[in-house]
Amino acid sequence: MTAPTERADAARNRLRILDAARRRLADDGFTALSLDAVAKDAGVGVGTVYRRFHNRAGLVYALIEDNESRFQEEFARQAEDGAPSARERLRAFLHGMADLVEENRELLLLAEASVPAGRYRSAPFRRHHEQVVGMVAELAPDADAAYLADLLLMAYAPGLFDFQRTDRGWDVDRIKRGLDALVDGIGAVGAGGAGAVESGESAGPPPRR
Repeated sequence: MTAPTERADAARNRLRILDAARRRLADDGFTALSLDAVAKDAGVGVGTVYRRFHNRAGLVYALIEDNESRFQEEFARQAEDGAPSARERLRAFLHGMADLVEENRELLLLAEASVPAGRYRSAPFRRHHEQVVGMVAELAPDADAAYLADLLLMAYAPGLFDFQRTDRGWDVDRIKRGLDALVDGIGAVGAGGAGAVESGESAGPPPRR
């Protein structure tokens, strides 16, 4: 069954509310992100905001979902350009995810604090997991794609990502290089250990002493 189409006025109000929330976040930070203040900035009734988002956590997740939709549209455009390999698609996806988490780091931290472990049950995470599983399975058909997808996506846990960016002082490029190394390792598994052979290591059992 097809989901009902959102009314035009409701869609306009949603965009106005999300834009107002982004402006308030950019100007005043999270302490100023109240539904009442956002409603005033958006020029809509407070009841409209509460009916649509229920609470601040709901508004935060709506912002994340909207940014996620933009990310998916951009990834789909890139994937259609030149029919890249599974390795190239996976690298592009993971790099795009790193940029997405960096741009939404404070939002994601707030969402994580509001609903602990909610990330793993959210629609974006399920979508990301399904996408990564598909690319890993194509790159390394004999690997446990679901488990490897979980490991790759752990790189974007808001608390860990923020710790790496702030306490450790790593830049996003370093995180991307680490993800590239993981993708290369998965690719070597998919090639039946070809990566080890090319580096001069034996792919067979060690010699008997």
